[in-house]
Amino acid sequence: MAGAPRRGAHHVEQLANRDPGAAVNSHDQSVESADGTRLVVRRLGAGDPVVLVHGSGGGLHSWAAVAEHLANDHEVWLPARRGYGPSDVPAGTKSFRDETADLTAVIEAARQPSGRPVHLAGASYGATLALHTAATDPRDVRSLAVFEPPLFAAGAEIAPLLDRYRGAFERDDAAAMAAALNAVTRVPAEIVAAIAASAGDRVPDPVEARRSAVGWLHDLEALAQDSTDISRWSSIAVPTLLLAGADTWEPMPTTMNTLATTIPTARYVVWPGQSHFVTMTAPTLVADALRQFFAEAPPV
Repeated sequence: MAGAPRRGAHHVEQLANRDPGAAVNSHDQSVESADGTRLVVRRLGAGDPVVLVHGSGGGLHSWAAVAEHLANDHEVWLPARRGYGPSDVPAGTKSFRDETADLTAVIEAARQPSGRPVHLAGASYGATLALHTAATDPRDVRSLAVFEPPLFAAGAEIAPLLDRYRGAFERDDAAAMAAALNAVTRVPAEIVAAIAASAGDRVPDPVEARRSAVGWLHDLEALAQDSTDISRWSSIAVPTLLLAGADTWEPMPTTMNTLATTIPTARYVVWPGQSHFVTMTAPTLVADALRQFFAEAPPV
């Protein structure tokens, strides 16, 4: 049986699918968060509900390749987080409290059609948000999967990087914005150079680049208010899967090892030869790991 809406009723509205590259048999709808923020969600497939939460700079497309594999036997919900079009971009400073309320509304919406609790998965910043949500209100969460949350990138040390990024954003200085973000994510210089080389002469779409830049600004605001205290996640009791790439740079491996000891009941999988970009470079690997984990979750 579907649970009654909590902490403010959410409103679900069907939308036209405006992305010509979206998966077959998908459609977009909006979910209203507790404060009235409208979140656009892409929905595809049928079966037990799964919510996939994107990281910084992402959007409706971020989990697309993984979602298409999962949609064979799951109903997959792909929200665009607040601050990322086509979802609303509210005024004011964003916090994880705002986004936890947003994700709770999406989870409630995903549960309603079948009455079954949701498998929740997040990547990067989306994984940090998934941790916040599972710790705050796990009632509709059947299982939790997190891939490399940047738990080291938070708090006071992010504040000056936020200021740098905001200044570059206001000047529309793409190079300075990228430099500030590299300082946040700590991507090694050789990887930054390799990514730039692989892009060649391709010029980013200006509309998409601006949409991503706006989202990053809001994410940095939330990170600057957050904590690096990993011990707070010890309260998470739902079945948890921690995922990481063996080739991801420090301090992510150390962060993930600490998280694995903090949630002692969690399963921890490290993929050889993969990095922080695995959802794009090896989507079948990710989908298969998630599908197996979901199948082993306690029955409802």
